Amino acid sequence: MLGTLPRDIIVLLHSENAVTERRVTQSWTIADLKLKLEPVTGIPPSAQRLSYQLPDSNSPVTLERLNENAVQVSELQWQMYTKLTVDDTRPPGLRENYSDTSQVEKYEMPTEEYAKLSNSVLAWKKRNQLGRFDPKKADATAAVQAGTTTEVEARNIRVGARCIVGDDSTERRGQVAYVGQVDKIPQGGTWVGVRLDEPTGKNDGSIEDVKFFDAEKSHGIFVRPSRVTVGDYPPISFVETEDLLEEI
Repeated sequence: MLGTLPRDIIVLLHSENAVTERRVTQSWTIADLKLKLEPVTGIPPSAQRLSYQLPDSNSPVTLERLNENAVQVSELQWQMYTKLTVDDTRPPGLRENYSDTSQVEKYEMPTEEYAKLSNSVLAWKKRNQLGRFDPKKADATAAVQAGTTTEVEARNIRVGARCIVGDDSTERRGQVAYVGQVDKIPQGGTWVGVRLDEPTGKNDGSIEDVKFFDAEKSHGIFVRPSRVTVGDYPPISFVETEDLLEEI
């Protein structure tokens, strides 16, 4: 009987040009993984030195002297949120500097022109009624304004739900980890604590040493319910395609 392929896992990717979370398919070989890492890190497979650290370990392990075309990721026994570090072995003078944008000519499309495009993210969200184009979101706002429900109830915000934080242009994905009062925030009222997928937050779920939920450093954030939209928002893959087998 054919065995079941190992499930995908989320890794914490660290490199000189990227710090992010990505999905990895455990049936890939190490060679496959390196090919997938190149467009994200900017490091060619031949110059990648991989090391990983399990969540419950303080000792990183460097992948050396492996038959990269034969060894699969599943054989490394990675766990969810294993830290994967990609170092560039090339001399500094031979590395591309992706952070220097001083010589890049910048262009900003006028808002009116962007709104006319049929193949933009904005047009896609309009067609699929997402974000501010979601009629349910408008109904929820109206219900709150009428005083018939709270913002948390109207938006179906609950601990454990996947969500995005922000508007259409700055949305950040994560998971609701806390809903309630936060005494350490002077403004008072109800706050939503979100465990973000990527390190774009303000804290680790703590405010002034008081822990409200668990999160990695810079993965926690507290926002008002009005900035949270609950829905089917899985972690973003390295390559967003319709073919899930191409995800990493």
